[in-house]
Amino acid sequence: AGAAMAWRAASPRLGAHLLLSRHRRRGIASCIDPSAGLTEEQKEFQKVALDFATKEMAPHMAEWDEKEIFPVETMRKAAKLGFGGIYVRPDVGGSGLSRLDTSIIFEALSTGCTSTTAYMSIHNMCAWMIDSFGNEEQRHKFCPSLCSMEKFASYCLTEPAGSGSDAASLLTSAKRKGDTYILNGSKAFISGGGDTDVYVVMCRTGGPGPKGISCLVLEKGTPGLSFGKKEKKVGWNSQPTRAVIFEDCVVPVENRLGAEGQGFSIAMKGLNGGRINIASCSLGAAHASVLLAQEHLTVRKQFGEPLANNQYLQFRLAEMATRLVAARLMVRNAARALQEGREDAAVLCSMAKLFATDECFAICNQALQMHGGYGYLKDYAVQQFVRDIRVHQILEGTNEVMRMIVARNLLQV
Repeated sequence: AGAAMAWRAASPRLGAHLLLSRHRRRGIASCIDPSAGLTEEQKEFQKVALDFATKEMAPHMAEWDEKEIFPVETMRKAAKLGFGGIYVRPDVGGSGLSRLDTSIIFEALSTGCTSTTAYMSIHNMCAWMIDSFGNEEQRHKFCPSLCSMEKFASYCLTEPAGSGSDAASLLTSAKRKGDTYILNGSKAFISGGGDTDVYVVMCRTGGPGPKGISCLVLEKGTPGLSFGKKEKKVGWNSQPTRAVIFEDCVVPVENRLGAEGQGFSIAMKGLNGGRINIASCSLGAAHASVLLAQEHLTVRKQFGEPLANNQYLQFRLAEMATRLVAARLMVRNAARALQEGREDAAVLCSMAKLFATDECFAICNQALQMHGGYGYLKDYAVQQFVRDIRVHQILEGTNEVMRMIVARNLLQV
């Protein structure tokens, strides 16, 4: 019992980040090496992201989760490395990187704290939407402070009354009054809600259906903008989630992104990238969990020998590694398609999100199982990866909606 307790004391917070660097030095686990196939430049910023995850995120991951801390200063440090506007154009403070580069970075950061990285991916999506669909004045007004993470952004699409998967049925309304809109309604499950500064809001300016939807940018402090209670969640605890409520909010017409009626298209284009981003966060959690399981199997003994000698567990570990690499290839393939503007990009993003978030959750869950009773203790990082990525199968379009998108494309219905 004494030996077991000593191992437990030494190993629980040995995060995957430390295991990753150790395995690199040993030259093992090369079959799951996330740098395989990357250019030298991509390997460089992957290393920067992994180092940041190791030093600045992983040591605090458990505390941020337990105390529900939104790690603003840590994210601002990440922004100094260019991670606040990764695929935003450089003239407004962005890094101007590709979708594949972005996926690589989010996967690496997620090994340090999946929940925080997932929020950063949403923030990046909002900054990109303003950069891509805003006019020059809007781009220069909002993007620099978002890219530096001096200000943080939230994406407001889902509503409490039934507009989640059926986004085109949203009810939040914006009535034109002179050179302003009067905004009324509410949004649900908003990441960062209440703590963030900029809200990218989908609202109805016209008739029913997708063509009646426009996109407005609101700033915190707008009269009539308020927030619900902070939700208590299974995971994703390092980012607050609240309802966002609009009561006669006066929003200048100049804060509209694109033309009236273009909002649904803007929202969906944002989500294509968002799906790759969130799938990339799942990859990081799964990669970390494979390393934690690998370490546990070599250290833990049962029936007089290491668990690593058990062929059943060897086979399960092999399956986990294989699924991880398959998911990574799908995500990176979709990222390239989106970057190239290919016709099949939206469907490939949906396929990648569906496959990667399902498979990576299964990998993390299996890693927890391999830890036995220890895996259910909060001293051990593996349970947090399980809790943090469970929601990835729901948000940015549920995986059921991903199946609908793929089936529609195949059947042309």
